[in-house]
Amino acid sequence: MTAQHPEPHPEPLLPMPALTPEALRTAVERLTPSRVPAFVQDLVEATTNAQQTQSLAPLRTFVHTWGVFVAIQRQPSRAARLRHLEEVVSGGVEDPMDAIAEIRKIHAEAEAEAGL
Repeated sequence: MTAQHPEPHPEPLLPMPALTPEALRTAVERLTPSRVPAFVQDLVEATTNAQQTQSLAPLRTFVHTWGVFVAIQRQPSRAARLRHLEEVVSGGVEDPMDAIAEIRKIHAEAEAEAGL
């Protein structure tokens, strides 16, 4: 009889939410509660900038940034891989070119999942 090992986290942890501040905040609260203050600060800044410039561009940037973040974080193995690749790049020990290429790929996949 073969022993089965349960996955530590089923992937994805939650469905991709709608790209609204409320839905993204709920996802951030569930996935990475420690990032909620940064989310709120970014939202306030984006809203303020949108009002000052009379442009939706800051809000679009906010939704894009946090949509990609949620898309990555909802899959723990992908989030862990991204953290590792970022450490490789910031460590300065290895040639970062392969890590940078893989980081770009992860972000592109997340953008596609989020519908961006």
